[in-house]
Amino acid sequence: MNVLDSLRPTSVWSFFYEICQVPRPSKHEQQIINFLLEFGKKYKLETKIDKAGNVLISKPATKNFEKNNPVLLQSHVDMVCEKNNISVHDFFKDPIIPRIDDEWVTATGTTLGADDGIGMASQLAILASDNIEHGPIECLFTVDEETGLTGAKELESGFFKSKKLINLDSEDEGEVCIGCAGGIDSTAIFDLKYEPVFKKAFACIIKVSGLSGGHSGEDINKGRANANKILTRFLTSFSELFDFHLALIDGGNLRNAIPREAYAVCVIPGSLKEPLRVEFNILSHDIEQEFLETEPNMLLTLQSVDVPEMIISADLQKKILMALDQCQNGVVAMSDMLPDLVQTSTNLASIKIKNDKLEIVSSHRSSVYDEKITIANNFRTIFEKHGASVTISDGYPGWEPKIESPILKQGVRIYSRLFGKKPKIRIIHAGLECGLFLEKYPDLDMISIGPTIKEVHSPNERINIESVQKFWQFLLEMIKE
Repeated sequence: MNVLDSLRPTSVWSFFYEICQVPRPSKHEQQIINFLLEFGKKYKLETKIDKAGNVLISKPATKNFEKNNPVLLQSHVDMVCEKNNISVHDFFKDPIIPRIDDEWVTATGTTLGADDGIGMASQLAILASDNIEHGPIECLFTVDEETGLTGAKELESGFFKSKKLINLDSEDEGEVCIGCAGGIDSTAIFDLKYEPVFKKAFACIIKVSGLSGGHSGEDINKGRANANKILTRFLTSFSELFDFHLALIDGGNLRNAIPREAYAVCVIPGSLKEPLRVEFNILSHDIEQEFLETEPNMLLTLQSVDVPEMIISADLQKKILMALDQCQNGVVAMSDMLPDLVQTSTNLASIKIKNDKLEIVSSHRSSVYDEKITIANNFRTIFEKHGASVTISDGYPGWEPKIESPILKQGVRIYSRLFGKKPKIRIIHAGLECGLFLEKYPDLDMISIGPTIKEVHSPNERINIESVQKFWQFLLEMIKE
């Protein structure tokens, strides 16, 4: 049963529901690619796929609109896969379960995938329609936007013909995006060394959970807690106060999501059990007060567990905790030119043990190229100083805004006519594929639009129903002209 049947525009929500039934984690998009190829075949539309897996579906102009310039509509097919810790959802095989919550559509215990499923659904609704007026349309569906933008990076030159592009990956109705930050990732790896646990030991697990999380770009300036940094505060504090040993540490998942959960298994002499609990309660109170407004559901717990056989060597533990403590996180610089725009930020995204190696990933964003590189180099300096090997990704470019863009002027005029007010023009502190498109298609004239989506990259992700209707009206008028 399609719970979205009652929503308008019917065709958009119908395709969005269909998309929710198809698993599409980043780097594992074959099922949604097959879905798109079958769609093109069903509607007898020219469809092609490149080596990266990007799909292009083209549709001729409707009658009397043959002289219009072609336009490219673009979205990405993958989604961020985050879920609540009690959820048993398997993103590789289970459908997303959408539900209506007042004026919003959200999911049940997981990310919704409106980023960018609603963009895809809009493209499909246009391609499938026989009564929407438009000039020549090309619809580009790119892969792996969320974990590396590899679809856009590997897009073939000449894959499409249009010189005007409307990216459908923005998240605020009433705004037109004309620029974005660039990004780069850093990864540090420690070779773990273990030693046997001592006698009369007490083991506990320290957990940080219930955090808001969110998008590591758009939400980085909202004062939300990073679970990895909160956990680090506990571990560094306890290691200074007690004979304290680390056996296991894990936190966060995705480079583009603010970590919501983290935990560590720790070992101390049995005689220190009660003093540890006292210090835990004191520090927990301080942290909860610090994030009282932004993290009302924060849960900090300490529970006893079975004593492990091995612990990380004391010398290596000291180096790991010092590096994590010194690692930058959050807003680094605000823009001097645009109020409220984050210029540079960094997100301590994940801490994972894999095959006796500790992998720490941090994601850096900036609209200034040199600042992005500086933050990555600072990460390298800190972690290499403490004995880790560090690699820095190639990253992706920002999208430099063009205030005199013809398609921007057209968009402002059309939106003003439709809704009686001008849209807000924005540059965002998030990554869009537009900067990469410009490297191979330097003559592209682009804007990015979308409905209102909140709490992206978290299980609280939700999309505003009314905003979808306005976004749809705006998009149809754009392609008509």
